Amino acid sequence: MFNLDPRLQQDCRVIGDYPLSRLLLMNDSQYPWFILVPRREEVSELFQLDAADQQQLWKEAVSLAEVLKDSFGADKMNVATLGNVVSQLHVHVIARRKSDAAWPAPVWGRAPAIPYTEGQIADLLARLRLVLTDDFRFAEE
Repeated sequence: MFNLDPRLQQDCRVIGDYPLSRLLLMNDSQYPWFILVPRREEVSELFQLDAADQQQLWKEAVSLAEVLKDSFGADKMNVATLGNVVSQLHVHVIARRKSDAAWPAPVWGRAPAIPYTEGQIADLLARLRLVLTDDFRFAEE
């Protein structure tokens, strides 16, 4: 059974599911900051996924990065796995702009989070509905 790390539950909103990964939105409106979490138990490293899951995770990350770059007008996409604080395998996919609060530095720990309003969440979900592929299921569906 897949369980999301409590820290990710606390800091993020569930957007939905790709075939392998749960898609989360970091609750910080300063950045379009998404996180893919493979729905596999006891996995903390990429190499712990079997070959098919590694391919699927990469496919999901690349697809997401591409649509986010276009949808949010990103100057650069940041795609990373760290796991020093949350060991559960997860991939950050962040649309960066030269005008954002942390540019050009990494987003981690740069400025206090500014949570999304419900209106901002609704707008973001509407935007995502236009660009996410058919193999994605939104949480409320």
